[in-house]
Amino acid sequence: MTTRREPTARQLRLAVELRRLRDAAGLSARQAATLLGVSPVQVSHIESGLSGVSEERLRRLASHYACTDPEFVDALVAMATDRTRGWWEQYRSLLPTPFLDLAELEHHATFLQEVQFLYVPGPLQTEEYARSVFAYRVPELPTQELELRVQHRMQRKVILEGPEPTPYEAVIHESALRIMVGDRAASRAQLSRLLEVSEEDHITVRVIPLDLEGFAGAASAMAYVGGMVPKLDTVVRDTPVGTAFIDAEAQLGSFRTLFRKVEAVSLDPVRSRDFIHRLTKEL
Repeated sequence: MTTRREPTARQLRLAVELRRLRDAAGLSARQAATLLGVSPVQVSHIESGLSGVSEERLRRLASHYACTDPEFVDALVAMATDRTRGWWEQYRSLLPTPFLDLAELEHHATFLQEVQFLYVPGPLQTEEYARSVFAYRVPELPTQELELRVQHRMQRKVILEGPEPTPYEAVIHESALRIMVGDRAASRAQLSRLLEVSEEDHITVRVIPLDLEGFAGAASAMAYVGGMVPKLDTVVRDTPVGTAFIDAEAQLGSFRTLFRKVEAVSLDPVRSRDFIHRLTKEL
């Protein structure tokens, strides 16, 4: 089997889950290789994402690891046998790998939940807003890469605008709505865009007002991405050193709780639309 040079985040996630199953079974990589009838090197490559794994071998591994969750195994098989080459592949070698990994993750998502405090969430941004965000980067991006990033962000909207849109919920702090990332006209257009998409049945927009008392959750920005089963959910967070993809089960549980806490104190969708409408009129 051909060895991959650079596994995608999705391929690495499959590898991590197989390694977790082996560890839970108390087996070494050498023991797993013996049970599978392959070399330890092959198991190492599978568990590092450098090699794929067939459905037959994956199910044998799951059986040897005494995994009794058929839905989880079926989800792993779906990941292992997926051959999708999505729209994001056109950006390979043109944009940093996390851009492609995020687009692939969203493509396979069963639902998306996002919390933002400083910016409007990426899938809801207008082209001008996105361009202003990327143009502020230090050091400045070359014009060609800037436009590629804007184009990529606009194409991410397919998850919301395609024939089978993904359920999406955004919780946005008032500060993100008030910060004029671009000029006044661009800010007004961005708020109008939020009002427009918030009318869609599959999109929910909620606002956290600045004057909310007792709110200390400003560090809870995240994108929570639903997998085929809860064990395969992923949290995406921006960090000072890049994009972090979080998938440890205990951390996923914490982020689920955190999202529910933030959601609970936000305005309901109707009041949120009224709130955004008032802000738009102020501009």
